[in-house]
Amino acid sequence: MAKTLPTRAEVDKRFTWNAESVFPDAAAWESAVESVIARLPDLAEFKGHLGDSPDTLADWFEASERVQRLLGKLTVYATMSYSVDVTDQEAVARTDRTRTATARLGAAMSFALPEMIAIGFPKLRNWVATSPRLAHLGHYFDRLEGLQSHVRAPEVEEVLTQVSDPLASAISAHSVLANADMKFPPAVGAGGTEEVAQGTISALLSSPDPAIRRTAYESYADAHLALQNTMATSLAAGIKRDVFYSRARGYASSLHAALEPAFIPIEVFRNIIQAFRDNVGTWHRYWRLRRKALGVETLRAHDTRAPLQDLRLEVPYEQAVEWVAAGVAPLGEEYVGTLRKGALEDRWVDIYPNKGKRMGAFSTGVTDTLPFIFMSYNDDIFAMSTLAHELGHSMHSHYSRSTQPFVYANYGLFQAEVASNMHQALTRQYLLNTKRDPNFQIAVLEEAMANFYRYFFIMPTLARLELELHERVERGGPVTAAYLNDLMADLMAEVYGDEVDISGRDRERVGSTWAQFHTHLYSNFYVYQYATGIAGAQHLATRVSAGDKGAADSYIAFLKSGGSMYPLDGLKLAGVDMASTEPVESAFAALARTVTRLEELLAAR
Repeated sequence: MAKTLPTRAEVDKRFTWNAESVFPDAAAWESAVESVIARLPDLAEFKGHLGDSPDTLADWFEASERVQRLLGKLTVYATMSYSVDVTDQEAVARTDRTRTATARLGAAMSFALPEMIAIGFPKLRNWVATSPRLAHLGHYFDRLEGLQSHVRAPEVEEVLTQVSDPLASAISAHSVLANADMKFPPAVGAGGTEEVAQGTISALLSSPDPAIRRTAYESYADAHLALQNTMATSLAAGIKRDVFYSRARGYASSLHAALEPAFIPIEVFRNIIQAFRDNVGTWHRYWRLRRKALGVETLRAHDTRAPLQDLRLEVPYEQAVEWVAAGVAPLGEEYVGTLRKGALEDRWVDIYPNKGKRMGAFSTGVTDTLPFIFMSYNDDIFAMSTLAHELGHSMHSHYSRSTQPFVYANYGLFQAEVASNMHQALTRQYLLNTKRDPNFQIAVLEEAMANFYRYFFIMPTLARLELELHERVERGGPVTAAYLNDLMADLMAEVYGDEVDISGRDRERVGSTWAQFHTHLYSNFYVYQYATGIAGAQHLATRVSAGDKGAADSYIAFLKSGGSMYPLDGLKLAGVDMASTEPVESAFAALARTVTRLEELLAAR
């Protein structure tokens, strides 16, 4: 019997996120767009006057905050409506209008940073010390001072902001191709056909039916290969955008342009890549284990996520929330209560897949909205892990936005991936500590390896690809589909070793992995932060689950700090030093221990 997805209109409202809490309807959204545009001339009146007095500067921060907060809600609403149905043309239009409004607001505000720098940092610090309205801005000005050499003249800043809209067309084109225009033949197995979609592919690749796994894998990869030239052109444009911005702002490279504004040392990136390469042998050992457990002579790419046992651990959504809540219980009753209410009552989460729903999972929201979660829940332990991950982001946002002033309400991606992986690590540890049945433990460890697979294999591999691409474009080299496929396949083959056969057509399919990440590679050097996140989270979760004195409180303090501290300082507050190699090395050691434990459990059956 064929399995198909419901349309968006057929999804029970109980299982959708609370979009009406942002704007009651599209008409209210339209009115808010006009309000943002109407307020832009008011901001222009501050131009040339920020240095007049502390009160004038404070007035500027308050006026610009009001417009930014409203624009934030506009962006969230547009993202919500588009993500759940990428074929909805009204939602597509809202997304485009939001991007244009963002560029216009950025242009209207572009004079501000150069003017603040012109005031002089001694004077700004004196104003912070003497004006109650500016007293919270000390760290903001410290950051600005550190980046002042990369802030251009007001007229240049305005141009750089205005071009952000057209330069975003590359990622938009790739996303539309993947989420709206791409068509996938169904997977075919012993029980019939199953629909291949962005919301179902992960579940299909872990199906117990080998034919479903193979045909789903081929359907998904081949659809991307059919559009590889267009997608490669889009990605090349995205990389060139990064190189353009880095040069326009005077950075040494695109990598420096990504890390320096976040105050992340280059060594953190290089430590991850080196540790990853030093530990590929652990992955080779895992593939050998997997081949033996599956009883196959040759392990193929479509079997790298095949179940290792007959037990399929079904985890309904409500059960998943209960297990995540139990896992994070060491963080306190208030924490757990907020999480449960958001996931079960306040409709933070858009839960199940439907036709037209885009791929992936993410947490979104701003100061004046709920911390929403987008996903496609599939009633298994892997979906539970994704839910735990996104709830980690949303709880981070909840504490940051409810504690910090607007200027510090947003935290960086570097901190974000620690909070999300922390949830997964705590939930996994709870299940391993309380569910002693060997088959249940194998299922949990399979989830752990799936998580490591994504964050300690795929993401570092994409980070290596990303570095090669940027350096190639910086040298003036071309980026083509053939080049991308070959480079991606070579990088993947290094981690597969001789244990996974990617010969023939499968080399092309593995090589198309870059095309299957429709947003990540357009976020200038983002993907490495998944690996740093899992490293920091493993360290913190060990302390919290062990009941170390003050560990939970220091972690909550980290969440509440938002963007009020430099990223590495915020993590030190939580109890981890990401400037050292120890957390990364410890996380790879945890990967090795997980493989060893799987070997032991499977051998004992």
